[in-house]
Amino acid sequence: MSGRRERIEAALLRLAPRIPGHERGAVIDHALDSPGLKTARPESAAWLSLVSYVRHVFTDYDDLLADGYDVDSARFFVAGDIDDVLVEWGCARSVNDEET
Repeated sequence: MSGRRERIEAALLRLAPRIPGHERGAVIDHALDSPGLKTARPESAAWLSLVSYVRHVFTDYDDLLADGYDVDSARFFVAGDIDDVLVEWGCARSVNDEET
């Protein structure tokens, strides 16, 4: 497991080189614990976990869902906020480049 953790961490640091350490640990833990990411390539697991983490922690996504928005609408409304955090963390990739 530690080998996979190291590969995911390396991929995450390539994606978001300025991610704070405590956020980095949470993203990596999510990637390792998520059943859907168990077999994903480290790069994919790092990206999907990063976006999910930012979506749930740094945006109003969960509040929008609680207010009755469907998943696609809620994701649309928070995409810019996600990208703002990603840019702050040095990420050149955008959720607006693909489905969120």
